[in-house]
Amino acid sequence: MTRARGDNARLNALDLLDSVLDRGLSLADAGNVAGDGPRAADPRDRAFARHLTYSVLRWLSALEWLASQLLKRPLKPRDRDVHRLILLGLQQLWQDDTGAHAAIHESAECARLLGKPWAVAVINAVLRRFQREQDDWLARLALQDARHAHPPWLLEALRRDWPHDWEAVVEANNQAAPLWLRLRRDADPSGVKAELELKGFAFETHPFAPDALRVHPAVAVDALPGFEAGLVSVQDPAAQLAVDLLGLAPGQRVLDACSAPGGKTGHILETAPGVALTALDRSPERLELVSRNLERLGLQEHAGLRLHAADAAEPKTWWDGTAYQRILLDAPCTASGVIRRHPEIKWLRTPRQLAAAVTAQARLLERLWPVLERGGILLYATCSVLRDENNRQIERFLANQPDAELSPFDADWGRAVDPGRQILPGQQDMDGFYYARLRKA
Repeated sequence: MTRARGDNARLNALDLLDSVLDRGLSLADAGNVAGDGPRAADPRDRAFARHLTYSVLRWLSALEWLASQLLKRPLKPRDRDVHRLILLGLQQLWQDDTGAHAAIHESAECARLLGKPWAVAVINAVLRRFQREQDDWLARLALQDARHAHPPWLLEALRRDWPHDWEAVVEANNQAAPLWLRLRRDADPSGVKAELELKGFAFETHPFAPDALRVHPAVAVDALPGFEAGLVSVQDPAAQLAVDLLGLAPGQRVLDACSAPGGKTGHILETAPGVALTALDRSPERLELVSRNLERLGLQEHAGLRLHAADAAEPKTWWDGTAYQRILLDAPCTASGVIRRHPEIKWLRTPRQLAAAVTAQARLLERLWPVLERGGILLYATCSVLRDENNRQIERFLANQPDAELSPFDADWGRAVDPGRQILPGQQDMDGFYYARLRKA
């Protein structure tokens, strides 16, 4: 796809959309490699480009339906850049407070920058028609499944697993997530809060995650007071619940089996500095993320810490033969519970990937169980809302593992499922998460 050179937020958004939809990259990775031309130099333009990208991915199937109805004839595959400029304009007219003139004119003029002046009139016509007839088109959209902005397979899975809650899950997935921080327990919370207030941030605590602080407005991490100093980390309250469910104590051998990017690894060491912690990840590149996060927190030299690039499901490659008292298995999953943070998940995941995740989770449970000490605890966690990855997975494991038993815990968050506990997206202002605690009898 030809790219015009220049500093243009909409063209930057096209680069990001190309990287996600054509190359299958996550938005985080797309931000590092997107585009043949220069990315916007102005931070405000970069932020606007990311906003546009997130918004289009959040509402993609609804925007696609509108575009298909408004175009007189489908565009050719080689003109998918023009098609995506239409999606960007529709998103701004429908979801943003961008002025109609700017949304229409700027989107159309981008076609000229792409070397396709013929498309200026096409984009103008489509967007102006939507502007004139918006109420009518949105009424028609309201009768389509496309309005939910989820792929059919995922929508079907949510309806099956959560027949009374799927609409609330979909609605939560289509909202931007709040910014939640984790305060270091050994930091001075009053000092951190005072610094946030001084810099113009408002904040609130969470009833179930003692280290969590919701911050307004949401900003880039490098603009957060105390982030570079390791006093705060970005982490949703649902993910912060893991550390207390583990029941940590000094001297314990603890395994963080799938540790990247290291949020829970750091939380474990902040909360229980007396443990001996092994953190694994099968990807050396992702393990480097863990290392960098721990370095920011000042924990990379922790005496009991061991980082190892290895497949947790192959203990012979990394285990020294001494059993662990605690294992955190934050299992690889579809990440269907964090779509509000990563809207590209909806369009990158497939039923085949779900099946592969279920197989990988079962393999990890089976292979890690022998390295757990008698009486020890394995905490199984996913950021998924799909039952095949969660309570059905644990139900199968308990049925097949004679010395495994459920270790119940009292909680006011989420909801009890059989077995374990599920948080649905947006419930108590948290991401979608599942936890089950297992004890080796």
